[in-house]
Amino acid sequence: MIALIQRVSEAAVKVDGEVTGEINQGLLILLGVEREDDEAKAKRLMERVLTYRVFEDQDGKMNLNVQQVNGSVLVVSQFTLPADTKKGTRPGFSKGAHPVDAERLYDYFSDLCEEKLHTQRGRFAADMKVSLVNDGPVTFWLQV
Repeated sequence: MIALIQRVSEAAVKVDGEVTGEINQGLLILLGVEREDDEAKAKRLMERVLTYRVFEDQDGKMNLNVQQVNGSVLVVSQFTLPADTKKGTRPGFSKGAHPVDAERLYDYFSDLCEEKLHTQRGRFAADMKVSLVNDGPVTFWLQV
């Protein structure tokens, strides 16, 4: 399971012109689910994301996590993250989870986040328009 996290001052996602989720300070989480992923991996990744120290403390060092700054998260499914890009000029998607499994684990991950802090989400498998102001920019790839 992969999370591409971006520290944002604001982020939003729209489906068919309707805002399905928006946050102010926090993390935009693009979540990619791989074939071998399960609930244990989703929980481990959620714990890692929510405790990853990407926000600055009073000394300007990245020592605080999203919970410590009372931030929010916006979780967006991103089936292209597990793509195989090693050969050729077209990505391969065989490493990605079956859509039924991916949606279940996306929902599970998002539900776990909701238990910890304010969480918004996109709509699984929809054509989404994501906007953000990346604060830094600060972006990290986390994988379990």
